[in-house]
Amino acid sequence: MVATDLVEEILALKKERNAVILAHNYQSREIQELADFVGDSLGLSYHAADTEADVIAFCGVHFMGETAKIVNPAKTVVIPDMDAGCSLSDSCPPGQLEAFLRENAAKNYYVIAYINCSAGVKALSDVIVTSGNAIRIVEAAPKDRNILFVPDQNLGSWVMEKTGRKMDLWRGNCYVHVEFTRHSIARIREQYPDAQVVAHPECTYAVRMLADEVCSTEKMIGYCRDTPVDSFIIVTESGMLHRLRREIPGKTFIPGPTDACACADCRYMKMNTLEKLHDCLLKLEPQILIPEDIRVRAERPIRRMLELSK
Repeated sequence: MVATDLVEEILALKKERNAVILAHNYQSREIQELADFVGDSLGLSYHAADTEADVIAFCGVHFMGETAKIVNPAKTVVIPDMDAGCSLSDSCPPGQLEAFLRENAAKNYYVIAYINCSAGVKALSDVIVTSGNAIRIVEAAPKDRNILFVPDQNLGSWVMEKTGRKMDLWRGNCYVHVEFTRHSIARIREQYPDAQVVAHPECTYAVRMLADEVCSTEKMIGYCRDTPVDSFIIVTESGMLHRLRREIPGKTFIPGPTDACACADCRYMKMNTLEKLHDCLLKLEPQILIPEDIRVRAERPIRRMLELSK
């Protein structure tokens, strides 16, 4: 099946299934251009909730499909590849977190979980954060509680720098963002001295220190559009460059390199393909299914985040 025919079949299936296609910022160019909405995981889940779609085809990784199901329990949620996981989410298994909280019950932890985690971890948390609202949510956390921030230690350390709030950090990370190094970013800055460096807070401290701006993927759009500079070095997963180039065509976006390659691809994000998207719409599988008791418990900290973000 040639690409044009495949796209036409996907669009026909989307109409037949009354589906909405969501694509994370890190998806391939072909999937982003076909999607109804492109964005971060939480924003996409709420785009879906605002539609009349019966089916959500979530082109991202597994925990993102779970988040969509948590806030859209009546809808069918499918993902192109059930094996599209996440090293960050996997670094904090729910069983390990539950055992840790039990063993440290005396600390009376207030658990703040980055949205890049499983439904099971969300269900054990007091509030969820995104990279865009984490500072605000941490500042609003109870002053008489110890905070445990899971699962990303790099995002957590950045939030501590910004808020001055002491937190205990779960030792997890995104394997893509820790591949950027001080050496690789310093080298690209020398090559493009007039470009600004914009980095995701999942990067290490050494990389963040070299950046002109550290922000979430969604905030990268506004920052690059509004900053009076023509060129930007984007230090996050490579898929983000396609969205930036589409939405801000008058500027130049350079991929942040690692020591090993010229750009950083997430092997899990790139497991989704047009062929797999076609098949999941055709068969309505693989589906995201979450036990209702876990889904209900996982939804509460998401709702709390939304209340605190107003």
